[in-house]
Amino acid sequence: MKLLTLNFLTCARKACKSTTLAFPLRPKDAELEIVEADLEPLFIRNILPRVEWEALRTLCQDLGLPQLPPAAPEPAALFAPNPSDPSIPSDKLVRPGKEGEGEGEGEGEGEEGAPTQTLKDLHHVLLETTIREGKLVCGNCGHAYAVKEGIANFLLPSHLV
Repeated sequence: MKLLTLNFLTCARKACKSTTLAFPLRPKDAELEIVEADLEPLFIRNILPRVEWEALRTLCQDLGLPQLPPAAPEPAALFAPNPSDPSIPSDKLVRPGKEGEGEGEGEGEGEEGAPTQTLKDLHHVLLETTIREGKLVCGNCGHAYAVKEGIANFLLPSHLV
């Protein structure tokens, strides 16, 4: 299970739906696996506003991963300026091979330049780091959801439904 996925999960019990303690689920006895993936800067830029930053920081701390900054980076901070062609205005710079992608909201924003170390770190934490085995524990009720082969079991026994 990717850490990005875990950032969107909460306890499945009805009693936990109304409390903030049920999010984020805390990993326990987690076996991490790094699965190499191609860097997807546009995906990271677009998903970043949806990520619960404090929950991600807590998760990284619980798993012993490098600490993230106190505040989420701005999408513009994910790319370094591209000084290769000074004749092109900075607002017109587009990364090669990326034309036509990211159409719609925010088109063209943040596509300038090379990926920064912050972008690479976020890619590593969100998309390459996975929980292979372990448990996800609710902070409210204490129920532990088993994770086996990267898949969490969210089926509840009948007495907890």
